[in-house]
Amino acid sequence: MATMDTITRKDSGAAVEDVQQRLVTIGLLDQADVTGAFDDATACAVVAFRKQSGLPAVEEVDDKMWAALVDASYSLGDRTLYLRMPYFHGHDVMELQQALGALGFACGGADGIFGAYTEDALRSFQMNMGLPSDGIAGAYTYAAIRNLHHSWEGKEAMREGAHLGFARAATVLEENALCLFGTDAFTRGVASRMSNLALATTPASKILSADSLLIAPDESMLMVHIVLPEETTSENVPRVAYADDNTLPLRLESAVAAARAARPSRLAIELPGKMWEDAGEGRSAQHFAITLLDALCSALS
Repeated sequence: MATMDTITRKDSGAAVEDVQQRLVTIGLLDQADVTGAFDDATACAVVAFRKQSGLPAVEEVDDKMWAALVDASYSLGDRTLYLRMPYFHGHDVMELQQALGALGFACGGADGIFGAYTEDALRSFQMNMGLPSDGIAGAYTYAAIRNLHHSWEGKEAMREGAHLGFARAATVLEENALCLFGTDAFTRGVASRMSNLALATTPASKILSADSLLIAPDESMLMVHIVLPEETTSENVPRVAYADDNTLPLRLESAVAAARAARPSRLAIELPGKMWEDAGEGRSAQHFAITLLDALCSALS
């Protein structure tokens, strides 16, 4: 691979201007200092960036600094990201990891390297949003992440969900029309138990199972399909993997937003199976019903 010519104080022109513009992007230089001439302001910014990057603090842009500067100046959505060798790395990868982590999809840390953990988290997010689960961060994935910016910007990865508890969830239950249903005896039982819990909290609950509806659901209702791992759902239907942890409300929140933006409004929640730990089917169904309804109330709040 050919090496670039080192850029130093004696230089001017398009290459210097490119360096300056990237230094502006990362906040080390003012836009007014983009002159195309390697002047004092540029030299100070170059030295500052080299120190940040662990490079010798000299007033020059060599191969290593240029590579680090390019990585640091990428923003989320600037390029398509996917798992490859060598790995993609840069500021845009770190932004992607931070967004996924705050939305409840663990990447193994925001290290700015698009490795296997990041790909797995991205695939889970895509499935959660009803997008093709291809592990490629492209236009549709970036659009979904941007639409959820209020849920992740400035927030830490894997933050705890705010569990409401049913007694404090009456308003949520009364203001959100959901139809819960299953296509298997076990999942229908979970849906029915969730409906019973909601009605026990407030008789005015609009979160009901298909079996308890007196009339057919209309377009205003969000259809929530409880499924088992072996059941298939349409590719464009958000599918949330159940987990009895603090990430479930976060992942449900983003899936609900995606589902409500589509017609018909539908999402699927995939249970891990018919057994929870060593409990029998009845106790397992009750456990799934309680935790799912609590997570839904938190997501809808």
